[in-house]
Amino acid sequence: MGLFNNLKAKLTPAKGKVSDLAQQHGDKIQHGIDRAAKVVDERTKGKYSDKIHTGTDKAKGAMDRLAHKDERDTGGGATTPPSGPPPTS
Repeated sequence: MGLFNNLKAKLTPAKGKVSDLAQQHGDKIQHGIDRAAKVVDERTKGKYSDKIHTGTDKAKGAMDRLAHKDERDTGGGATTPPSGPPPTS
C-alpha cells in the first residue's frame, strides 16, 4: 500500500495543473478531439462512426469534468445540512 500512497502523493499536484490547463484551453482541446475524430472516421470510411462518436463524447465529458472540478469543489450551489437532529415520530 505504501507504493500506491507514494504515487498518489506525487500525482496530486499534476491533477491541479491539468485542471488549470483544461480550463484555459478547453476550446482548443475540444477542437483537437473533433479533428482527430474526423480524420479517423475518414480513414476508416465511416465503418466505426458510432464508436468514434461515442469515444469523442466521452473524451469531451472527461475534459469538461477536469475543467470544472474547481467550480464543484467550492460549493457554489450546495445546500446546507440541517443544524439539529431530525425530529422523532
